Amino acid sequence: MFDVLEDIERWRSEDQPVALATVIQTWGSAPRGVGAKMAMTSDARFAGSVSGGCVEAAVVEAGSEILKSGAPRLLHFGVSDETAWEVGLACGGKIEVFVAMLDSEAHRRIRASLEEHRAIASITIVDGVSTGYSILLEEDGTVVGAPGDVIDETVIGEAESALVEGVSRRFRQGETEIFIDVVLPLPTMVAIGGVHIAIALTSLAKTLDYRTVVIDPREVFGSSERFPHADRLISEWPSKALEEIGVNRSTAVATLTHDPKLDDPALKTALRSKAFYVGALGSRKTQEKRRKRLLEAGLSDEQLSRLWAPIGLDIGSRTPEEIALAVMAQVVAARNGKTPI
Repeated sequence: MFDVLEDIERWRSEDQPVALATVIQTWGSAPRGVGAKMAMTSDARFAGSVSGGCVEAAVVEAGSEILKSGAPRLLHFGVSDETAWEVGLACGGKIEVFVAMLDSEAHRRIRASLEEHRAIASITIVDGVSTGYSILLEEDGTVVGAPGDVIDETVIGEAESALVEGVSRRFRQGETEIFIDVVLPLPTMVAIGGVHIAIALTSLAKTLDYRTVVIDPREVFGSSERFPHADRLISEWPSKALEEIGVNRSTAVATLTHDPKLDDPALKTALRSKAFYVGALGSRKTQEKRRKRLLEAGLSDEQLSRLWAPIGLDIGSRTPEEIALAVMAQVVAARNGKTPI
């Protein structure tokens, strides 16, 4: 979603109608996953990507027709291995793309949720009676729009589950096909301690489109001179700072100071939160001592089982940059639902 947001805002400011294409299902090989988007205008401008080659050309053509008629369409594309490259698929596969007019109010709410670092789900009828009808489900359970006969409590329940998992899904309700598009905020990498490794870690995280936050009460360490690339610098004690920024399931926390006075309070807060990743720098011996302290501080074995320590994948890292690479590889694996061994 983020790759089309700015263009959509610019086009809307110009009073341009916008059509939005969304990949709702893939089979076999596809260069873009479910939820990938392409936005289009009537004057042949477009942003984002749903595949490549002839597929995108067909989607742009369909978008042009929809901008004139207002009628949404579900597009099907399937190719053999022999012709896959010509249409933008790595090898043989199928994709389905739903194209409809952009709902300005729904877009406003989605953008607001993302700016507030909250997830939101768009529930849309993509095939069947009332194709194109859509409502929103916000992270706090608020339903925006009228559910009606087709989008009932069962569908809302599916959307709630999809939001919890953070994964979009297609759902069949009788003869109607429904797509639940889960839109997640940019993930956040929080580095506890403005140490040298944190400089490399937040730099790498930025290249992967993570929002970056550095927390260190020692202003000389967490300064703008040392972290000109960071999105936010907080000169507070870690526990207070983490509560201030609001740790959620899109947050990764890495404690890097080697100082229990800073790392331990951060870990106590992070391990009790919904953060999808919590890691701590230090040797196995350091980890044993840390575990004992945290148990004595009231954390449970279950909460401590969420801690990745020593932090990062074992790739023989030596330099701060190599350690940052090992950490981010582990973070990305955790965010993608893989076991970061």
